[in-house]
Amino acid sequence: MQRYTYIHISDLCWSSKLYYIVGVTDYLSAEISTSKQKKFSLVTFVDTPGLVDGDMVYPFDVNSAITSFGEQADLIFVFFDPMGQALCKRTLNIVEKLSEKCGDKLRFYLSKADEAGKETDRQRVMMQIVQELCRRPGLNKCGFEMPTIYIPNPQKPSRCINQIDEVCETIEKSINQAVQKTLDQLEKDCNLIVSTINQTLEQDRMNVSFNKSNRFNSFLCGVLGVFLPSLFILSFIISTFAPEELDSLVGEGLAKTLYFSTAIVVYLWDWIPEDGQIVFVLIFGALCYFMLFLAKYFARQGSKTLSKREKKKLVECSDYIQDVVKSKKRKLYEEYLRQCAAEYEF
Repeated sequence: MQRYTYIHISDLCWSSKLYYIVGVTDYLSAEISTSKQKKFSLVTFVDTPGLVDGDMVYPFDVNSAITSFGEQADLIFVFFDPMGQALCKRTLNIVEKLSEKCGDKLRFYLSKADEAGKETDRQRVMMQIVQELCRRPGLNKCGFEMPTIYIPNPQKPSRCINQIDEVCETIEKSINQAVQKTLDQLEKDCNLIVSTINQTLEQDRMNVSFNKSNRFNSFLCGVLGVFLPSLFILSFIISTFAPEELDSLVGEGLAKTLYFSTAIVVYLWDWIPEDGQIVFVLIFGALCYFMLFLAKYFARQGSKTLSKREKKKLVECSDYIQDVVKSKKRKLYEEYLRQCAAEYEF
């Protein structure tokens, strides 16, 4: 009976697919080990049920569950039991399917190698396993390896070579790669966050400038749309007053200014032929209406801007990432390098 063990570095990330596989969660159980040897605390092992051919019915879709776990894991260990001789078609079907998506994660081992009998018996079992694997195009790869592993029993010594230490080295190597990858990804994420904040603040400054320009255009068009017809009407009203009456009403200085401006408007009006004055009024009214329309249009073109509180939070977040998170990442990376150097010297 062949079994799969999925090795996931750090915390196990459950795939969202598993929640759609009916019955899987009812058969999950957890065991916690406090050991710190071989970086054991950084590893999560997921042991799947052994697969057998025939009419064996599982209470859930075991094939989908195993492939979903495989996509989430960092390493996939396939243990071949020498008693089963890897003749289980169901197992090899899933191994081949996993190889399509997770071929670089797969590791094959002959477990319980000390129970395979003599060396000749063990070689015969391994040859049978290799033959079964080579019959499948997805598993027929160069450089195929299948170390022999077993748990040593002092009361039952065996002359079989035990390569279980290589398993531990494979896991430790994966842990080191995961740690380095995580730290590198942390720096990339920090740079991405800071860059996004800077882009947001820069876009906000552009929006503020754009809004100011729109407000100015709206104000200018609104003033022209109201001032021009008001000046036109006021000019004809003022022209009906005598200079002495206007001086007594608004004062001599203001009266001169009003007379000067109205004289220009009246002169331009007299310059227009009588048969074209109605057309001029229509065009002038349309122009004033267009100015008011532009004022309303520019007023609606404003972009959303950040409040002072929001900008302050973004700046604080950027400073925190630059001063705290990045410096902590550097310390973690230096600590990681020291540990690697210490292990190498040891």
